[in-house]
Amino acid sequence: MNTAVVTGASRGIGRAVALKFLREGWTVWALARSLEALETLQVEAGAGVVKPLRCDFGDAAAVNLAGRQLAGVGASVLVNNAGIALSAPLHKTTDDDFLRIMAINVTAPFLLCRALVPAMTTAGHGRVVNVASTAALKGFRYTSAYCTSKHALLGLTRSLAVEVASKGVTVNAVCPGWTDTDMLSASADRIARATGRSDEAARAELSKMIPSGRPTRPDEVAEVVWFLASAKAAANITGAAYSIDGGEAA
Repeated sequence: MNTAVVTGASRGIGRAVALKFLREGWTVWALARSLEALETLQVEAGAGVVKPLRCDFGDAAAVNLAGRQLAGVGASVLVNNAGIALSAPLHKTTDDDFLRIMAINVTAPFLLCRALVPAMTTAGHGRVVNVASTAALKGFRYTSAYCTSKHALLGLTRSLAVEVASKGVTVNAVCPGWTDTDMLSASADRIARATGRSDEAARAELSKMIPSGRPTRPDEVAEVVWFLASAKAAANITGAAYSIDGGEAA
């Protein structure tokens, strides 16, 4: 049976990705900080099988342990989705803020690639999809740490893609813009609290930043990940960064 590893699978984009693979009949190792948050995945899974695994992506030792556990499961797809964001001016971004964002957004994907990609190259087939952001493609105010991490993740994607291109393994990034997840809700809440607007008005303000007039849905990102994971359709696509942003980064 086909096997995928998806990090940050308990909610948002990661959950949508896990469900896409599960409904296609795959076995999915679903990683998240909370096993309880993964409990309903199997209910919605369809034909696939969920293998839940707890992992704190901010803890390199925990990620390395998960990598050792997963190295022998025969995964042909790794989706590095787990990530965190921070909105703060540079002078209010602490050392701990920066280090935690880099640990989760960059170090964890690096460690999991290091653990799982060798088996893919030996098998002569594999797919790595890193969930980056439009913040990997351009700069945004008040997100210096987050933009740094996502630019680094894209650099990892492109470097590893070249390294394993001749081994039948592709490495690509998807770069969502504003997506209807907890991150968007948190941003809307900050706007509402700062301006006294309603949550609905705050979301409408965010939507004005998107040429299409609406945020991306998590399942739309999942469909692009599924395409990049395909055995044939995306077989010669590697080192690419796919924007999924309603025209935001155009």
